[in-house]
Amino acid sequence: MNNGPNRILDEFAKMMTDAAGVAQGARREVETVFRSQAERFLAQMDLVQRDEFEAVKEMASKARMENEALRAELDEIKAGLSKTPAKRKSAAKTSSKSA
Repeated sequence: MNNGPNRILDEFAKMMTDAAGVAQGARREVETVFRSQAERFLAQMDLVQRDEFEAVKEMASKARMENEALRAELDEIKAGLSKTPAKRKSAAKTSSKSA
C-alpha cells in the first residue's frame, strides 16, 4: 500500500512533465510560424533595413557638417567684400574708363 500513492504521484509527475514538453514544443512552433509571418509582412512593407538607415543617417550628418562649413566660408567672403566697397567702386570706375 505504501507503494500505491507514490506510484500515482510518480505517474502524475511524469504526465505533467510530458505535458510541459508538449506545451513547450507547441510554443516554439507557434513562435516560428509567427516569426516567419512577421518577416514576410515586413518584407512586403518594403521597409528599410537598420544598416541601410544608419548609412544614410551618417551621410546626411556629413552633408550637414559640410553645409555648415561652406556657409561659414560664404559668410567670411561676404564679410570681406562688405569691408572693401571703396576698392570695388574704384575698380569698377577704372574698368569703365578703359572700355
